[in-house]
Amino acid sequence: MAMRIFLAGASGVIGQRLIPRLVQQGHVVGAMTRSAGKTELLRGLGGQAILCDVFDREALIQAVVDFQPDVILNELTDLPDDVTKIGDHEDLNARIRTEGNQNLIEAARKSGSPKILAQSVAWQLPDGPDARALAELEASVLAEGGVVLSYGQFYGPGTYNEQGQPAEPRVHIDRAADRTVEVLGEPSGVIVITD
Repeated sequence: MAMRIFLAGASGVIGQRLIPRLVQQGHVVGAMTRSAGKTELLRGLGGQAILCDVFDREALIQAVVDFQPDVILNELTDLPDDVTKIGDHEDLNARIRTEGNQNLIEAARKSGSPKILAQSVAWQLPDGPDARALAELEASVLAEGGVVLSYGQFYGPGTYNEQGQPAEPRVHIDRAADRTVEVLGEPSGVIVITD
């Protein structure tokens, strides 16, 4: 069944792989990015580019209401291009998983409560802001009857692990995208996506 899918984090490593797969399945993809420089890329992949920052709550609510999605797919992260700087981004990534996710949930409620699927991780994070943010994200998505996508560490083109495989749990970026498309209709719960 063709659906309208609001994809937050569309220009990220998995977002860019999801758009063509979703379009190929007949879905209409509202591809959200906060970067004006990425809108052409998203259109080229087949998405309807939506320029919006997840932290601009009112603009986000308006964008979601205008798009009228059947599904909100939250693939948002705030990670650096350079993996060695990942520790510097812990608070930014935690914020996108808490405040950013809450804003998406609020937007969902105001637009007829489409189903929410949200990215999480399949490995244990050390206790800290990121681990607490992830626990909050998972609990809030499940409370809305949504689906938590618990991914292994990505590897393959465009990921931090282009040359080799990371420790388990891991998943090739293309397999992660394929499985995400396959589970859009699953009932509420946690779905582990690993090799």
